[in-house]
This record gives sequence, C-alpha cells and structure tokens, in this order.
Amino acid sequence: MTTEVELSALIPTHPAPVALHADDVHLRWVMPEIFHDLPIQESDDDEAVRLLEELAENALPGAPEEDRTRFAVMCALGVDDLLAVGADYAAICLTAVDGAPCSATLFVSLVDSPDIEGVPGVVAEISSSLRRVETGDVSRIELPCGPAVSCVGSRESKLTGELTESGETLTFPTGYIRVYVPLPNGTTMVMEMSTPTMTGWDVFSTMFGNTVSSIRLFNADGTPLITSGTGA
Repeated sequence: MTTEVELSALIPTHPAPVALHADDVHLRWVMPEIFHDLPIQESDDDEAVRLLEELAENALPGAPEEDRTRFAVMCALGVDDLLAVGADYAAICLTAVDGAPCSATLFVSLVDSPDIEGVPGVVAEISSSLRRVETGDVSRIELPCGPAVSCVGSRESKLTGELTESGETLTFPTGYIRVYVPLPNGTTMVMEMSTPTMTGWDVFSTMFGNTVSSIRLFNADGTPLITSGTGA
C-alpha cells in the first residue's frame, strides 16, 4: 500500500536526527518527511529488527503484514550494501507517483578528499576525476554551504532471488544523483539519492535538490561555516 505524494512532501521539513561529525566540522541537513531513517548504525540485532518493523509500519500504514515483512526484509538486505559503500546515514521512501508505486534511497558518507590544497582545488579535482570515470552528467554547483560537484546518471542494480516471485536474481536500471561537498579539513561529504522507479524521478530529484540545498556546515563551537572563499 502506498500513498500519492503531495506537494508539501517535496519540501524538507525536519532535520536528520544525527549530525555527522568530520573531525572539527559538523554537518546537518533537512530531510523530507516521507523519507524514513534506516538503522544502518544499529549494532544490536534485536533493536535493528524492531526499528525495521517500525519503519515498515510507518512506510506502509494499513498494509498486510506480509507486505510489511517483505519490505522490512528488503530494507535489511539493503543495509549491507549501504555499509559496503561506507554510508554513515541512510533513509528510504516508498510512495506513489501518478498511481505507480515508487521508491528511493538516500545515503550520506564521509570520504577522504583528493590530496589537493584548498576547497576550490578539491572541487576541480573531483569534477575532473568523475568526468574520466563516470558516464553521467558531471557539473560544478554552488550550494549555500559552499562549492560542490554533482553527478547525475544511471547504473545496473540487482534484486536477489529471495525477493522475487521467480526466485531468480533480477537486474534493472537505477537512476541516481550524487553530490560531493568538500570540507576544509581533508574530508568530503557524499550525498546520493537513487531510485529504480523512474516514474518518480522528477519528484525524487526535486526532493533531493531541496535536501542538498539545506546542507549546513558548522565549526566544533557551533558557529556556521561556509567553504566558499576559504583558503583551507
């Protein structure tokens, strides 16, 4: 069971519950309400199961227990993939667009920046590197928190046989938008939204644009940090 997405859901309305810390830089952003946090950092198995069951109830209100269980299992399997790419935060959305069920996943990770001095230099290096290895559309962008790089493209994803009616693994295209935000301490924040249901692409990309625009950086003492024009 899904619900049609409303215009208000496109606008981020509440902060992610945990600010990420990259040494002396803290990061915050705002998530749309129809995204549900995935317990990727939960080390207690019983608590992780409880949180996944709660997620399924919130994402599929009124749905049969079998559907909620299948969704929870899908999320649990996805956690391993998210941890494999170094995700520090992740959330999932299940909704309907033009009557069609659609889903999207968002994750955030912190990675080492290229060994280049200055945020502008890091942005240039990331942009150049992506153009060499990515088939998607790579652009330099300016966010309220500072300069960044975006990459829009698609990739092949797999659904394991245990989640398909035929029992066979399925391969399907997944669209994604990834943004790299270099920090002035040798770390880069990576935020990505992906969806296997391209009917919802316009809706999800609008949500992602709002979320990326809401990213804010803070020094350890809580003062705002904007990387534009910084020499570090």
